[in-house]
Order: sequence, then C-alpha cells, then structure tokens
Amino acid sequence: MWSAIRWLVLRIAAIRWLFKLGGLAFLLPLALLLKTIGLPILIVLAVLALPVLIVLLLFGLPIFLVLILGSMLMGLIGMVLSIGVAALKFGLFVVLPIWLVWTLVSKMMGKKKGGGDGSSASDAAPPSSSGSGPATGPVSDPIDGMGPA
Repeated sequence: MWSAIRWLVLRIAAIRWLFKLGGLAFLLPLALLLKTIGLPILIVLAVLALPVLIVLLLFGLPIFLVLILGSMLMGLIGMVLSIGVAALKFGLFVVLPIWLVWTLVSKMMGKKKGGGDGSSASDAAPPSSSGSGPATGPVSDPIDGMGPA
C-alpha cells in the first residue's frame, strides 16, 4: 500500500516537474528576444564608457574609484537609452498613427472642400501693379489717414 502511494506521488511530482520545464520553454522566445536586444545595448554602453575609464586611469585615480565612476556612467547611459527606447515606442505606436490618421483625414476633407467651383487659389491671377506705389510695404498711411493737426 505504501509503495503504491509512494509510486503515485513520485509520478505526479515527475509530471509536475515536466510541466515546469514546459513552462520555461514558453519563456525561451522572450529570453532570445532580450538577448538580441540587450547585447547590442551592452556593447554600446561598453564602447561609450571604455574611453572614459581609460582617461580616468591615465589621470591616476585609484582603480576602485574608476570602476565606481564607470559603473555609474554605464548606469546613466543605460537609463538614457531606456528612456529613449520608451520615447521611441511612444512615438512609433501612438504619435505616428495619430499623425497618419490626421493627415489622411485632412487630405480627404481638403479635397471635399476645394472641389466646389473647379478653381483654386493657385489658378487666380496675381494682383496687377498699376504703378500706384510700391508693391511691398504698407499700402495705407501709417496713421490711418488722419492728417497732421
């Protein structure tokens, strides 16, 4: 009796363990995605921080201060990159679709409003200059036609 219960518990535990491994398999694509995105970001951080670390070592700072400053610099650059990626996502998935819809709707509405009489403002003739003064600048008197008192 005890051996049957023991066998059943071990079998259930083995099946649950296999399901745990299967659950981890669902996370593999996410891990691969983070690996493909994270490694280039890490390379960018290293390329940007390495010259600063070398300069600090050349000035004779102790190695632990250089490593602390380098890690703070890499953390700051990582924060800026993550904010930039978040802003890029916002711009790409929120601002761009709104702008596209706005542009399309305004073009469609513009065609409906401009199609009334078949003429547009670009077809109109420019105003003629009949020699009555300069074509640019104020046309009326600066004091609105009031004579001197």
